[in-house]
Amino acid sequence: MSLQAVILAAGEGIRLRPLTQNRPKALIPVANKPIIEHTILSLLEAGIRDIIVVVGYRKEQVMRHLARLSLPVMIVRQTEQLGTAHALISARDRIAGDVLVLPGDNYIDPDSVRDIARIKNSLLYTTHRQPSNFGVVTIEEDLITSITEKPAHASRMTVSCGVYHLGSDLLKRIVLPGLSEAVDWEIRQGTRIAAVKAHSWQDAIYPWDLLVMNDRLLPFITPEKSGLISSLSVIQGKVSVGQGTRIGPGTVITGPVIIGEDCTIGPHVVIEPGTSIGSRVRIEPFSLIRRSILMDDVVIASHCSISGSVLGEGCTLGEYSAAMYSGGFIPSGDTAIHAACGVIMGNGVFCKPSVMFENTIVGNEVTIGGRSDLRFSCTCIPDKTKVM
Repeated sequence: MSLQAVILAAGEGIRLRPLTQNRPKALIPVANKPIIEHTILSLLEAGIRDIIVVVGYRKEQVMRHLARLSLPVMIVRQTEQLGTAHALISARDRIAGDVLVLPGDNYIDPDSVRDIARIKNSLLYTTHRQPSNFGVVTIEEDLITSITEKPAHASRMTVSCGVYHLGSDLLKRIVLPGLSEAVDWEIRQGTRIAAVKAHSWQDAIYPWDLLVMNDRLLPFITPEKSGLISSLSVIQGKVSVGQGTRIGPGTVITGPVIIGEDCTIGPHVVIEPGTSIGSRVRIEPFSLIRRSILMDDVVIASHCSISGSVLGEGCTLGEYSAAMYSGGFIPSGDTAIHAACGVIMGNGVFCKPSVMFENTIVGNEVTIGGRSDLRFSCTCIPDKTKVM
């Protein structure tokens, strides 16, 4: 029997708000595909086709998306979001033997999937500059000796990717709510868990991390030139243009860049590398887009400059607006988070002309009007705020 895979896609992704206010983290588009779809494609390329997806938060959205895929995927519902091990236990009756367990909101490459699929009772690991956001692992002689979930002070930079190959006997013994805690308990009881180094892995803890994931995935797009592209435009590098999209004269696009269907770009627009543009997006003349993610139905008026930003569905930016990529601290509850972005916008934001953003988060359905030449720096604007 071939190895089964269970994708855990029940989580909410609170730290990715406002982008996850109305969608689960697994459905956030990166390189114009939901993150979970990249995971499924990696499994298919590695030869694993028996796939179970555990859904929970906004489960109907995930189920609708999976129903549109050509591959049949089994759906299991986690009735309450009580942890990763609880999510896996929800699917245990559907698992026939050994199983590969993966998060539905991380990118993992096919070679890493192949490597861990060969070794029963193993964990995929990598190194990360911010290990305290993950499960920190200790390794001795290619075996995992401990997993400490999100320690306040990490003594090493080796972290779990959240990808496990679990034998059927080990799977039956899991009872703790968190999978890393359950596997750590097994290790302390003497179970040998092999350490497998990931080739390429990327998680997005905060919204600006999506730009790094986008950078990692865009080089793998398939170049395509659909739509109507002016002979007076310049397209160089790896660029994919969807059906029904119009590229106006004088527009310069430098890949890797992906543009969805039915977009209107230009004339005289510049799109620089590291940019993903969804469907039905309109970018008006003399605007610049650099290393950003624009989701479906975004409108960028003329003479705008957008850098290092993520714009949710249906956002509109007035002319002469700018988002300048920079670092700094953004308020978050009673604390502040170090961030690096131009602007992160939820869905349905309307912004009047001549507004500048710098390292700013704008919630869902925010309206920014009022006086001209507004500037926002290192700030967070809550959902449904009206700035007048």
